[in-house]
Amino acid sequence: MDLVLLAKAAVMGIVEGLTEFLPISSTGHLILAGSLLGFGGDKAKVFDIAIQTGAIFAVILVYWQKIHSTAVALPRQAKARRFVLNVLIAFFPAVVLGLMFGKAIQSHLFTPMVVATTFIVGGLIILWAEKRPPGSVRVENIDDMTPWDALKVGLVQCFALVPGTSRSGATIIGGMLLGLSRKAATDFSFFLAMPTLIGAGVYSLYKERALLSMADLPMFGVGLLFSFVSAWICVRWLLRYISTHDFVPFAWYRIAFGLIVFFTAWTGAVDWAH
Repeated sequence: MDLVLLAKAAVMGIVEGLTEFLPISSTGHLILAGSLLGFGGDKAKVFDIAIQTGAIFAVILVYWQKIHSTAVALPRQAKARRFVLNVLIAFFPAVVLGLMFGKAIQSHLFTPMVVATTFIVGGLIILWAEKRPPGSVRVENIDDMTPWDALKVGLVQCFALVPGTSRSGATIIGGMLLGLSRKAATDFSFFLAMPTLIGAGVYSLYKERALLSMADLPMFGVGLLFSFVSAWICVRWLLRYISTHDFVPFAWYRIAFGLIVFFTAWTGAVDWAH
């Protein structure tokens, strides 16, 4: 058993769990962390996608009451059926574009320099969104969303196919700009993550199954476990945070992190992989 490899898997799992649901891009952080750790290659890309499932299990645990009540109410409540339909509608655009362009995006855009650029651009967008005069909030609760609201959030999520953009950042900030309350946008982002990330993980494992063997199970198991635990802590913290705070600190974090990557690459302090 390669203990160094398991340690790297644990670090990557923690990075995934802590960043998946914050507007700072888990994929971007995984690319940068993998570059620093020497954790790269096609198998590492599959690993990065697969361990997102661990983070999703944490969300399922946190939102279990809502999931259970919706499932029980599906046969008799139109509100429950509309909620499930909205999640599926929002899920659909990323599926289509991911299948069409996912391979090309992974081949050409999964680099530290692209991530640094999108970190900075995304941070500036968050600052702009948070500094805008308060507009009218049309949707206070996710149960009040229409299918049209869901489709628009789903289209915004597609920007997250570019690494460093942040899926949660795109859906939360995008949802707020589209008239959702901060809580409604955050909650819907979490529920939308369930089919999106589970689907991506299962599809990636199936598509790249020839790369994997039983010997990889410990590495994937460690990554999933640490992803789950760190995501559970992060999600619970974030739900408390948004009740009294905005996302401006995350914007400055993104900008600072992106500038640090560019500066260290320019000075040669860090040999970022290309």
